[in-house]
Amino acid sequence: MTTNSNDNETLIPIYSVKTEKIEMVERIKKTDDEWKKSLSKESYNVARQQGTEQAFTGKYHNCHEDGIYQCVCCGTDLFDSKTKFDSGTGWPSFWKPIAEENVKEHNDRSYGMLRKEVLCARCEAHLGHVFDDGPKPTGLRYCMNSASLKLVKR
Repeated sequence: MTTNSNDNETLIPIYSVKTEKIEMVERIKKTDDEWKKSLSKESYNVARQQGTEQAFTGKYHNCHEDGIYQCVCCGTDLFDSKTKFDSGTGWPSFWKPIAEENVKEHNDRSYGMLRKEVLCARCEAHLGHVFDDGPKPTGLRYCMNSASLKLVKR
């Protein structure tokens, strides 16, 4: 693992479910070859190359297990299953992340649309997109790719 030495901030705040507090952790930056060795072909395509899995095919779109969804690349806690809902879209959807610090958003203008891409704050893995058509209390729908997540069951 190599840290991103070009960033002014090599340490960033990330909330840990295990410790129940925000901890200062190093950003993670790896070469493409390092990511390819540590991820499945599908996870590499989605998380590192901004791909999208086909709707209704991901292992978590219809999953009802209790646990924490982490980044498949770096293990950062991203979403709690208690905030997961069936959006009918074919992708796992959540109405909020574990903590605002753990994800970041980026304008995505691909395919002639303007969307908000959701990235892991620690390693910048592509997770999916966030939309403003979700349920209360936030009104948000974090539409994620299963290939970018791993579920740690409680």
